[in-house]
Amino acid sequence: MRVLYLDCFSGISGDMFLSALIDAGLDLKLLKKELDKLNLKGQFRIQTKRIKYNGISSVQFHVKEGIQKERGLKEIKSIINSSRLDKDVKSRAISMFEKIHKAEKKIHGEAHHFHELGLLDTIVDVVGAIVSIKLLKIEKIFSSRVNVGSGFVKIQHGLVPVPAPATMEILKGIPIYSNEVKGELVTPTGALLLKEFVDEFNFPQIKVEKIGYGAGTKKIKHFPNLLRVMIGECEGTLSNKFLIESNIDDLNPESYEYVMEMLFKAGALDVYMTPVYMKKQRPGIMLSCVCEKKDKEKIIPVFFAETTTIGLRMLEFQRLEMDRKKISVDTEFGIIDVKVSQFGPDITTVSPEYESCKKAALKWKKPLKTVYQIATREALKKINI
Repeated sequence: MRVLYLDCFSGISGDMFLSALIDAGLDLKLLKKELDKLNLKGQFRIQTKRIKYNGISSVQFHVKEGIQKERGLKEIKSIINSSRLDKDVKSRAISMFEKIHKAEKKIHGEAHHFHELGLLDTIVDVVGAIVSIKLLKIEKIFSSRVNVGSGFVKIQHGLVPVPAPATMEILKGIPIYSNEVKGELVTPTGALLLKEFVDEFNFPQIKVEKIGYGAGTKKIKHFPNLLRVMIGECEGTLSNKFLIESNIDDLNPESYEYVMEMLFKAGALDVYMTPVYMKKQRPGIMLSCVCEKKDKEKIIPVFFAETTTIGLRMLEFQRLEMDRKKISVDTEFGIIDVKVSQFGPDITTVSPEYESCKKAALKWKKPLKTVYQIATREALKKINI
């Protein structure tokens, strides 16, 4: 799996993100070719230069706009929709600007324009980030905790605390810190990129192939104003998960199916039951649920509402997962979906999807194991094993 890691020791902005990717090998000509699809020829220029911060060579990316103009969400949508960008790029870009608009509206009330965020450089940064990730074939993005700075920053509405209120709104749920450096280290666009693209905020097990440094414009006394990125291959994904479980000996057995259904609906990744013996040798069930930490608060009420438990055990742990992808194979029983998992270059597991095989077995009146065997054989051929 090709992954990207963002080292946000000095915050992040849209131009720092693109600068770092260019330094890490992103083809600037291909990026410009994609940005030309915005149909804004002559309205902006891209400038890049190589500079040094604390002796570290880095790239600085800058969008120079001819005439600076504030735009509202409607006008930005019109620019994106009328462009020649791919459909998926358009859809994601519009979704991202809608998130900015929602944050601005919550903080400042109904706004006709985005002010600083309505300038062309923000549009270029957002669209550029989306197409850059596609060009680099990045499959998953990780990030460190994010240094946000401190003090106050001047915006259209006057002086506001750092992070600026709209930026802070977007940063909800993202691990942040401040080492008391004065100034704004995370821009609204930078916060949006973290919110939209980062899958996990931890360091992956990565075999680093490329490293890039993207330069910001601030002069910081104690460390360089840089965003460092690493691109490489990840053999399996190590991620933090949360385990919630309880021993139950007085719940109607007919309820467990419904409880499991409700847990999955609340965001559970896995739910399982283990027979146990409890006090006075009473037989019981240990009900266990694995979930993302962010879904914990939705999972806990299900346990208390739908079971008879009066207490829970909770544990954060790490789970190592093989890289997975889904493929479709053409068999004599029709198209069958197959899950292919891989760890390193030599370990591969092929698992035909049960529902897909069941449907084919019933349609063709064949044993389920026969459909499994043929789907596995065709999948191995397709992936050249």
